[in-house]
This record gives sequence, structure tokens and C-alpha cells, in this order.
Amino acid sequence: MKILIELPTWLGDAIMTTPALENLFAAYPTAQITLIGSYVATEALKAHPRVSRVIVDETKKGGFRPLNVYRLAKELGPHDIAVSFRSHFYSRVLLYLIASKQSFIYGPTVSRSHGLTTELHQVQKYATFINTVTGRDDKPGPLRLDWPAKRYDRPTLGINPGATYGSAKRWYPDKFAEVAANLADRFDIVIFGGPAETDIAGDIERIIKDKCVRNVTNLAGKTTIPQLCSAIGGLDLFITGDSGPMHVAAAYHVPTVAVFGPTKYLETSQWMNPKSLIVRHELECTPCMKRTCPLKHHQCMKEITPQEVIDAAKKVLA
Repeated sequence: MKILIELPTWLGDAIMTTPALENLFAAYPTAQITLIGSYVATEALKAHPRVSRVIVDETKKGGFRPLNVYRLAKELGPHDIAVSFRSHFYSRVLLYLIASKQSFIYGPTVSRSHGLTTELHQVQKYATFINTVTGRDDKPGPLRLDWPAKRYDRPTLGINPGATYGSAKRWYPDKFAEVAANLADRFDIVIFGGPAETDIAGDIERIIKDKCVRNVTNLAGKTTIPQLCSAIGGLDLFITGDSGPMHVAAAYHVPTVAVFGPTKYLETSQWMNPKSLIVRHELECTPCMKRTCPLKHHQCMKEITPQEVIDAAKKVLA
């Protein structure tokens, strides 16, 4: 049996599919598994021992996309089961062109028909979707990543200021720096971020060093996805916003404090990480789910103080 799985585009969403994928793999223990998706999603999950083939979807790059999707479908060929965790138009086109024996696509229609309300965590929604594929009633287990956790020489705190979705999810560099400097006597500091986050990471590094802290390393824009997973997986403490790396930390059960503002924390908080806390303020305008603050004041993030995050860090470490 051959199963094709199209992953969500974003790193965090892809990681949140892993409990559902474990249930799918358990239901079809001898199936050959092909993953397709964005570069970051496939890089994160390709180390799983059940995965036999990985293809990066590059149909958006150059040329006429419908033709690119057609060529990709022909490259993939038919499968016994094709599953997509995306509801995009071209995902539907791809699954149609592949013409597998059974095709399943995640989306609003599936969510409503199975009672997947907004109160459920995204992990639960994905797991219920996969139950429509397997015909079982499996519950979601913990997140899973198969890259080995790095071993640090000294206790290490990770700082992750970025959020790919938009600036509204980002806490402020001076506040991250104040937290890091406060904890620098207990931990070495490592700053994480993607290629688009090197400026904010550089600001944090500069502010920390201005506070006469020297045990800080800036890895923003310098790691591959596997290296990022390993580096986060070995941390002793992680301070982050609502982001993909937050879910990486959850997969490794890293003690984590996550700063939430405009997003739905009940849906995308760390899944099954017993050593995690959320710091957030309940405002009339939250959660707005906007990339930038529509009211121009960004109070959901501005009002959160470094001391609140420091106190939460001490709690998760206790």
C-alpha cells in the first residue's frame, strides 16, 4: 500500500500533524509513506523512520502554476490513499490529478461535519480528520520530531523573537533582552530566528551585550531546519512567541514560556508539554488573528512585562 501525505505549509502546523500521522501510520503499519509539502515542513518531518519518499512542492516557483501542478501529479503517480492537510485550491487540484483510490482533504467542510469547533486544539482537529481516513477513533498523542537533541556544555536558554505569520505576534527586542540578561547568570543564551528575523535577533544580541552579558550566541539565519530542531531540543529553557519553534520545543518537552497576543492560544498552544506556560493579557480586541495590529496600538504585546515572563520561567523550572 502507498500513502501520499501533503503537509501544511507552516513549520508549526506541520509539527501539529504529527500525532495524527502517528495514528495513520499505526492504522497502516506496512504502507509506504510519501511526504509532500513546503521545504520547511518536509525538512522537519523527513527523519521519521516510516517516511520513504519526500518531495518539496515548488509549483509556485516560476512558470504556469496549473501546469506545474499537473507535472507534479504525474511525477507522484497514483496512491492507494492520498491525504492533504491543506484546503488550498491547488491541493484539491493535485489530489484530483493524482487520481488515487481514496482521497481526503482537510478543510472547513470537514471541520464542521465532524464538530471540530474553535475550542479544540489544532492537534485534535488534525487527529479527528485522520480518523475519517482510518475509520478509527484514535486520540492524539504527543508531538514527535526525530532529529536528535543537541547536547550543550552548560545549561542553555533559547530566545526566539520571530513569528513568520506577522509582526502582531512578536514581542519586543528590549523585553526579550531584559529577560535573557536577568537569567544569564544561570544560562548561556542562544538566539534563534529565520533568515527574515536576523534584524530583530541582532537587536536583541546588541541590547544583551550592552548589559555586559557575554555568554550569548546568535544563530538567527544560520541553521537548517534539522539543526534548528536539534538545537531547540537540547535547551533547558525556551522563551518564545507563538511560532513554529514553539512547537519544536513542545515536541522535545523543553521547559517553555510562550508570549501570546493576537492568536487563539487554546488552538495553538504547546501540545502535551507539561513544562510550559503561556503569558498573555485578555483584552477586548483579542484574539484578532491579524498579521499587524488593526487598532495600531498593539497593547496585547506592549502590556506584557519582562518580569511576568521571568516569573513564568521560574515556575516552569521549579
